[in-house]
Amino acid sequence: MTTDTDLLKRAAAERAVQLITSGMVVGLGTGSTMQPLLDALAQRLREGAVRNVVAVPTSEATAQRCRVLGIPQASLDEYPELALAVDGADEVSPRLDAIKGMGGAMLREKLVALAAKRFVIVADESKLVRRLGTRAPVPVEVVRFGWSTLVPFFESLGAEPELRRGLGGEPFVTDNGNYVVDCRFARGIADPAAVARALGKRTGVLEDGLFLRIAKLAVVAGRRGVRLLRR
Repeated sequence: MTTDTDLLKRAAAERAVQLITSGMVVGLGTGSTMQPLLDALAQRLREGAVRNVVAVPTSEATAQRCRVLGIPQASLDEYPELALAVDGADEVSPRLDAIKGMGGAMLREKLVALAAKRFVIVADESKLVRRLGTRAPVPVEVVRFGWSTLVPFFESLGAEPELRRGLGGEPFVTDNGNYVVDCRFARGIADPAAVARALGKRTGVLEDGLFLRIAKLAVVAGRRGVRLLRR
C-alpha cells in the first residue's frame, strides 16, 4: 500500500536524480528514501537519459539493490573523490545539519558524504525540524567489546542511550560488524557541535549520526511540491 509519505519520497527522489549526470561517480545512500531514487536512476540509465554513471554504495543493502537494478558500482577506494553524494536523512535543521543512521550505515555514509564535492539530502517535509534530536535519536556506532562502558558517557551528554536490537531481540550489527547505540535527547540537542566533538574524542565510539555542515543542498518534498533548500 502506497502512503502519502511514500509519494513524497518518490517526488523528492525523482527531482534529486536529475542532479546525476552522465559520466558522474556518485555516492548513493541508504534507507527508504533512496529506494525510489535508485529505481529512477536505473530507469534513466536504461532509457539512455544518462550514461556511464558509476555508483559508490554506502551499505551492503544499497550495493545489492544496485546489482539487481543493473547500476554499475565501485568502491570508495577506487574513487576517493566523488562529484556528488545523495542520501536521505532522519532529521534536517534549517542550516541543513542532519541526523542520519537509522539504517545503521552512518559510518560509511559519512565517509562517502565527506568524499563528495557536493552532498545532497533527499527528504520529505516531515524530516524538517527546528532543533536536531527532537524526533530522532542520534545513532552512534560503537565497538562491540565493552560497549556498555560507554553508557555513562552518553548519559553525561544528556542522552538516554539504548542499544539497538533486531526483531528477535538480538543486538543489531552494522555492515562493519559493530553495534549501534541510539542516543535520544528528551528536549533535542542544544549544541550539536559540542556533542559531536565529545563523541569524536571518546575511545570506543567509531562514528555518530550527526552530519553537521556537510550538506549544501536539500531536496524536500511536501504537499505543495518539491523545494530546494540551500545552505
